[in-house]
Amino acid sequence: MNFSAYSIKNPVPALLLFALLTLVGLLAFKATTVQDFPDIELPVVIVNAALDGAAPAQLETDVARKIEDAVASLQGVKNISATVLDGSVQIAIEFILEKPLGDAVSETRDAIASIRADLPADMRDPQVTKINTAGRAVLTFTATPALAADSTTPRLDEQALSWLVDDAVTKRLLSVKGVGAVKRIGGTKREIRIELNAAQMAALNVAAVDVSRRLKLVQQDAPGGRGDVGGAEQAVRTVATVKTAAELAALDIPLAEGRHVRLDQVARVL
Repeated sequence: MNFSAYSIKNPVPALLLFALLTLVGLLAFKATTVQDFPDIELPVVIVNAALDGAAPAQLETDVARKIEDAVASLQGVKNISATVLDGSVQIAIEFILEKPLGDAVSETRDAIASIRADLPADMRDPQVTKINTAGRAVLTFTATPALAADSTTPRLDEQALSWLVDDAVTKRLLSVKGVGAVKRIGGTKREIRIELNAAQMAALNVAAVDVSRRLKLVQQDAPGGRGDVGGAEQAVRTVATVKTAAELAALDIPLAEGRHVRLDQVARVL
């Protein structure tokens, strides 16, 4: 059939078809999802392991090599690379393109679980994740405290502004449709620094392990079961916390031979 001749002799069906195709194209264009990166599943699995206070040499021997040996025997492994920093290890495992990403993640997780008993006991369980190319930030906002009406002093300091972003702004943004994650970059995080004084520790014959052991018993809030209190059954919790840095500085550290020292005698608490 000669469509050109038919369209010239009968223009109405051709115009209707053209209008219909144009309408369908506009609707399809409006429904097309626009994003920075397409949803590409790269055959790469990332393993993150953290051990607070461990040196890179220790992590390389006790963590990185054991994980590498465990995953090296997996089917389809192409390359393995490790990055060792103070207190953390990141291992990238690249599989061949034909390897399903779901199988690669599950097999890697099973391989690490099989050697978990050989890893340091105080290390947190390694996290096994896949690379997501569509998970980058698409919008970045800057939060600046407003100035008081009668002065040039900000109404909120840096600590209060950081808490406002974490407690109020983040919750409101997560309630917006389409928002998957909100991350604060910058600001301040509440922390207490304890700087040990080597000279004072040597004079008082105090080891760093004595301080570390005592600090691990602080800031605990653990369930303690249930008990009969006032004729009613109530939950019991074991609480061992400090409210201020001054209370932490006055912490009593038991030593050998029945001796005791205060934390502020061997360290500076900030």
